[in-house]
Amino acid sequence: MVFKKMLSAFGVGGPSVDTVLANPNTRPGLALDGHVNLVGGDAPTRIEQISVGLVTRVEIEGGDSEYAGVMEFHRMPVSGAFELAPKQQLAIPFQLPVPWETPVTDVYGQRLHGMTMGLRTEVAVARAVDKSDLDQVSVHPLPIHERILDAFQALGFRFKHADLERGHIYGVPQTLPFYQEIEFFASPQYAQTVNEVELTFVTSQQGVEVILECDKRGGFLTAGHDAFGRYSVPHTDADRTDWVPVVDGWLRETTSRYGGLRAQGFGGHPGHYGGHGRRGPGMGGVVAGAALGVAGGLVAGELMEDAFGGDDGGDFGEE
Repeated sequence: MVFKKMLSAFGVGGPSVDTVLANPNTRPGLALDGHVNLVGGDAPTRIEQISVGLVTRVEIEGGDSEYAGVMEFHRMPVSGAFELAPKQQLAIPFQLPVPWETPVTDVYGQRLHGMTMGLRTEVAVARAVDKSDLDQVSVHPLPIHERILDAFQALGFRFKHADLERGHIYGVPQTLPFYQEIEFFASPQYAQTVNEVELTFVTSQQGVEVILECDKRGGFLTAGHDAFGRYSVPHTDADRTDWVPVVDGWLRETTSRYGGLRAQGFGGHPGHYGGHGRRGPGMGGVVAGAALGVAGGLVAGELMEDAFGGDDGGDFGEE
């Protein structure tokens, strides 16, 4: 499958660029292959650098408010400086590794409601404003993700929404400055004790950290609260485990040992977790977000809206 979108020219008579992905579908830990095709304009042009990067929309907390921002979280140079002659045609190949922690955007062949992902191509031209383009990318789950998501579905959980939260989860090694939350409505068998469940995968080459957050219902004389659980699973377990009883056990354990998890650091210490009570940006998240998201992300924001804004048709989990 060839995914191709023509880009606008760099002004009248300037060079133009066309990014072609061999396949816009990928998975964490794999790669995106493609070409950046350049056509020279009416006059010689000094190209300073060409780079490609992955861009997504992230929820960012600021004080008492939360807003969505566009963040470029992974970038790779495609070429250094060179002279582009008038009408010269160049095809520059690239292979962009997809980080293991890249969030999943598509499940069962459908886009997760709330998720966006794009490949941004940036061409820096001497004495001119840098130009960018955004091509949609679909990130599909790895086998271990699929088996766990299948188990949630088999247990009767219904997908609600997914988003990315800037920050780091306490005690979990992360390389990206955000984490994904996949939200489910509680299944009938859990409805008496749980309102919703949020599922987070933090994936590495060895396996995945599974973090569960259960929004527990309050009783007649007790308030509701969040309960948390964390489980480590190697990739090799994907096809040799019956995941329905495993996930069911995780959920029952998580909702029954709230006090113990508080003692382990999942319960909500403002100094560690920020506004949600357990997962704030932390200094590392703030620094990484500023470095990766502000300089390039704001430029991509307009492109993000052009490419994806206002078109949620066909999303998985949309009401």
